[in-house]
Amino acid sequence: MAVSVEEALKLIYDNVIPKTTKILPLESALNHVIAEDIIATHNLPPYDNSAMDGYAVNCDIQGKTVEVLHTIFAGDKDEFIINGDTVYKIMTGAKIPAGCEAIVPIEDVTVEGSCVTFSKNIKHGAHIRLAGEDIEIDDKIISKSTYLNAHHITLLASQGISHVNVYDKPRIALFASGSELKMHWQKLEEHQLYNTNTPTFLARAMELGCDAQFIGTAKDSLENIREMIQAALDFDLIITSGGVSVGDADFTKEAFSYFGFETIFEKVNIKPGKPTTFGRIGDTFILNLPGNPLAATLNFELFAKAAILAMSGNEAKYINAIETKMKDDYKLKPGKRTLLPGYFDGSDFTPNEKFAPGMVSPMSTANGFIMVDESISELQSGSSVKFIPTRFQFTSNQIKDLVTR
Repeated sequence: MAVSVEEALKLIYDNVIPKTTKILPLESALNHVIAEDIIATHNLPPYDNSAMDGYAVNCDIQGKTVEVLHTIFAGDKDEFIINGDTVYKIMTGAKIPAGCEAIVPIEDVTVEGSCVTFSKNIKHGAHIRLAGEDIEIDDKIISKSTYLNAHHITLLASQGISHVNVYDKPRIALFASGSELKMHWQKLEEHQLYNTNTPTFLARAMELGCDAQFIGTAKDSLENIREMIQAALDFDLIITSGGVSVGDADFTKEAFSYFGFETIFEKVNIKPGKPTTFGRIGDTFILNLPGNPLAATLNFELFAKAAILAMSGNEAKYINAIETKMKDDYKLKPGKRTLLPGYFDGSDFTPNEKFAPGMVSPMSTANGFIMVDESISELQSGSSVKFIPTRFQFTSNQIKDLVTR
């Protein structure tokens, strides 16, 4: 019996857990999920310092002209003190001297030789960066299960952290089945097709932060498909394409059963992509996607992506949608949860002009899709829809409703 999309996603989230962890140097940690909280051990800034090139003063200097005899540079180790009308020229980032009440920018003074004249409106504390105003010791600066981007690397480097504990990237094995399929480097005969699904899944899995490997195309024979499965059982997730319908030459289900395949769900109430199947053999999960390219690609964006996010250790593992509106009226056939690929321009969503389950071109122009409730027969211009992006990551740490109703 076919399950709903919500039931299928919940079964994935309930069954798939994060992988093992490893220690990586900071330079290699980008695009990994961190497996520990990071607590600050250093204030940032580490000391009160100047936010401008200017003059370190106390506020009593207002309206006076004084001689400046010394400049403090960033990194100077000497200690300086302001007494009375003492003034120091100071560079951005330099430690402010004791007794300094403000930094007066260079452009706000009048300079004649070594003498500087100050205005009468110096504000106490102006242009001084205080120790710890950005980060204080014992602040939690990164939470466990955060996907590390370039700006997280900034935080780690600011604390002198050279190595971090991260989750292993999910290891994905991909193979297709079908004697009619050839890879793009092979010669094509009239009765054959190029395999577009597996290269697509390989590239998409890599975009999602996986270590992905294409292990081949199985012929339509039970023995050959078993060989492919055996070669992939050391991976975390196997993604196959084709051979999951009811045709006489579709041996995929039987081949997986040979290895003790445990079905988690079989068939989803969705259009296109009903024959999508998810299960496991031991610790290895298996996702069988349809052979039709668009159907397979759209279902990958729901079910493969959910499994990969859950496996990665990312706290924000739930697929999320952006609330937007339809640009034009659109009619569709009710009765099944329907996936409509299209383009979100930042303001409105427009479905592709043409698409069908067997097409390969729609997703090259689409940047996402909407999932329409089975009761809907028309989406009117300006009506609210939920856009699920495919060109960028948009996730949540809570389950979200993805359906346009």
